[in-house]
Amino acid sequence: MNKIISSAIAISAITVSSILLSTLDVNILPSQAKPLPKFQEPFNVVRKNNCDVSNIPQGIFNYGGSTSWSPIRLKVDSVLQRVCPQFVLRYIQPPSSDPGSVTGIKMLIDDQMAFIQSSRSFRREENTQAKQKGFSLKAISVAIDAIVIGVNDNLNIPGLTITQLKDIYTGRITNWKELGGPNLPIVPLSRDQEASGTTDFFIEYVLNKDKFGNNVRYIGTTTEAIKEIASTPGGIYYASASEIVSQCNIKSLPIGQIKTSLVPPYKLPRIPQSKCPRRRNKINYDNIRNGNYPITRNLFVIIKQNGQSEEQAGKAYADWLLTDQGQQLIENAGFIRIK
Repeated sequence: MNKIISSAIAISAITVSSILLSTLDVNILPSQAKPLPKFQEPFNVVRKNNCDVSNIPQGIFNYGGSTSWSPIRLKVDSVLQRVCPQFVLRYIQPPSSDPGSVTGIKMLIDDQMAFIQSSRSFRREENTQAKQKGFSLKAISVAIDAIVIGVNDNLNIPGLTITQLKDIYTGRITNWKELGGPNLPIVPLSRDQEASGTTDFFIEYVLNKDKFGNNVRYIGTTTEAIKEIASTPGGIYYASASEIVSQCNIKSLPIGQIKTSLVPPYKLPRIPQSKCPRRRNKINYDNIRNGNYPITRNLFVIIKQNGQSEEQAGKAYADWLLTDQGQQLIENAGFIRIK
């Protein structure tokens, strides 16, 4: 019997169709949020009315994890729920901490979820903890994501190199004038590493495992960070491309390995703030797909290998995301298809 269904933990349940403030305009406060409308598939997605994933289980399965996956939960999972109604996904958040890949993996190990969506793979020590509970973890890669740098729309800076970005977040560079910008203090924002897989990735691959500087301000969610950057002239933040590029109140920066080769994560020409939201900037999939944009990562479904319905549910979910329909929907949600 699926022990996920009978969890006695006080967890806030949220339906798949009513999450994701981070993908909405930031002037919508959480207390004002309304259930999201049913997602309509784009014209280039072939609609299928049959549940064409083998061995998909029947029942209700708790899942959650990475906030970077929010667009997928809205635009992809809602389609899965329609074509496979017997496979019910129930999104849950941590009862006393911020949602994210790190907290998601902890909840998976603690038997609070059937599988999770993660912006990083699991670590060796996490798999060791799982084995102590009688199962092992498996990470299945399903998409490619880009980490984009967002700043205040009025900041006059052409872009950043990876080294400059590292120097900002380790506290070596503290004023935009040091980078050819205005005489303005830099206010770097980040989510906490204890919850966020994106922060884990950023520390490991951008900071080369160096520590954040004392100048870094920690913030709970990307929605909060976007609002803060929009009102802070020297602010800077990093998040998934799908959460940053299309925003009206902040702008994303070109990034490169060297100053003479900065690569925009958005399609050119850039849409100015004055024309948004009627027109929005769009992700440059080609720059991310071909590797020209330098900060990318894989997204994973992490499953339990326990021989029970949780393992079956996680594998079926990952298999569906890897179908042609799943991959096209993933790209429409702002990510790069992996096959």
